[in-house]
Amino acid sequence: MVQSTATTVPAAKLRRIALDAQGLLKTAPFGRGRNATRRAIAAIGYVQIDTISVVARAHHHVLHSRVPNYEPAHLDRLQRDGHIFEYWYHAAAYLPMRDYRFALPRMESMRNRTERWVRSRDEKLMHEVLTRIEAEGPLMARDFENPAAGSAGWWNWKPAKQALEQLFMQGVLMVAGRSGFQKNYDLRERILPAGTDTRMPDDAETAAYLLRTMLNAHGFITPKEVTHLRQGKPIRAALKALLEEALASKRLTLIRQPCGALAYADPERLETRAAPASGRALLLSPFDNLVIHRDRVQSVFDFDYQIECYVNEKHRRYGYYSLPIVHRDRLVGRADCKTHRQESRFEIRHLHFEESVDTNTDGFFPDIADAFQRYARFNGCSEISLTRATPAREGRALELALRT
Repeated sequence: MVQSTATTVPAAKLRRIALDAQGLLKTAPFGRGRNATRRAIAAIGYVQIDTISVVARAHHHVLHSRVPNYEPAHLDRLQRDGHIFEYWYHAAAYLPMRDYRFALPRMESMRNRTERWVRSRDEKLMHEVLTRIEAEGPLMARDFENPAAGSAGWWNWKPAKQALEQLFMQGVLMVAGRSGFQKNYDLRERILPAGTDTRMPDDAETAAYLLRTMLNAHGFITPKEVTHLRQGKPIRAALKALLEEALASKRLTLIRQPCGALAYADPERLETRAAPASGRALLLSPFDNLVIHRDRVQSVFDFDYQIECYVNEKHRRYGYYSLPIVHRDRLVGRADCKTHRQESRFEIRHLHFEESVDTNTDGFFPDIADAFQRYARFNGCSEISLTRATPAREGRALELALRT
């Protein structure tokens, strides 16, 4: 590794760089409407898809946080028009179509069965599923629930769903869109826009893509973050070579984070005065790109965060689905929330602010109340209720702000 002296950067500047790169520092950094949604996805690299629906699903929530007038229809239209596609980043995600070729290595490993993730090994069923889609057009898993009239009657939802997902992961099928949360699968050649780059990238190209995407989305990165959940030594070796060359040519510089860990950053970003934090608050999805790397969040924001929906209930500290709360350039707390859609009521089941946060700052609770009101409206709720707060006085202050 090329030796380079690490520059110490104040935590406050790193926070603003990270928030600005993520489109969370300004009110409408990507503009408004469908094109802003497309720009937001391109800027942060991907939007994770998740099934949990106690509040708005994660992919809609992430985009709502960055595009003030975001609507789920924006995402549907972008997918239908070929601007984005569904596949795997480090999890199921929407990705810019420009990056399609970098999904090809995983597709190939799925076809070669070298990938550990396998949904179906039933080649006959996969052939039958593919034959139906070729003949009938886009189909969902539920279209295979019942046998067609006069058929042998062997269709069963679970095996068929597994076959569809296997063909999807192999790149034979793509998702044409969704009905509710159900995928519509179609042939790749009927979905992939003409002119899409389908050249198989080598390890160096893939490492360069990951590095470029992560630097653009986060402002500064560690090798561990770049290769998060990526299998294989070749990618790591290629990334190491890229970082060494970038340091030698001064295209990147080495910085030291508050925790002492080293990271890589664009020198121009460091030399530019950090943008001021706007006086507003946001509720983030637990799957938001800002908080997906827990070590980074702990180091830069001094915020210990875990999604507790995967934790046994008796061991939860904050609640099933706690949303991180951003105020100005800090992560100040979290709120376990649930949408009661039939009642049009947004419930704050447990509100908790960090002990280090000064909640007596002018405008603090009005800003937090505004964030809850905006997010409740996005969830289709006209009423907000607070069940519990720690400490209780913070809950009373928020309830007063909500009534004002």
